[in-house]
Amino acid sequence: MNCLTQAWTRHEPELRGWARHRLHNAADVEDLLQDLFLKGLRQGERFCSVHNARAWLFEVARNTLADRLRVARSTVELPDDLASPEDEAETVDTLTACLPRVLSELSAEDREAITLCDLQGLPQADYAHAKGITLSAAKSRVQRARVRMKQQMTTACQVQLDTAGHVQDFVPRKPL
Repeated sequence: MNCLTQAWTRHEPELRGWARHRLHNAADVEDLLQDLFLKGLRQGERFCSVHNARAWLFEVARNTLADRLRVARSTVELPDDLASPEDEAETVDTLTACLPRVLSELSAEDREAITLCDLQGLPQADYAHAKGITLSAAKSRVQRARVRMKQQMTTACQVQLDTAGHVQDFVPRKPL
């Protein structure tokens, strides 16, 4: 007998008990042991140079089990009435219809900060330079403008959030 077969014959009952204790399913235990044996076979003659065959078998068994558990994530059936991320994205996209009117209701300073930095993508450092203020002041100005826009949008468009803070519903407003 070659060295893998000898080691397998000697340690397989202990490996089986170890796997059974962790997997609780006979088919999964057999699959794990089969994978382990195949990994030993792939070693070929190198397996014979392993100093402690039992330690090698258990280490590879632990790694194989960890890989299986990482891949096999349990799933839960979701209710049919649960909104999908696409539905939420569609709701948020539709909410942008409120944006022009809400922007027109903000102060000129807030409207400019939101339009330049958030809608047109101007870096806040460039905004600060253009306005002749520090970067810190520009960041504060943009942040305050965002807060006021959110408050105005929540009030004017009657935005309703779910418990997770996602947009659930709103009343669209047409531009003036």
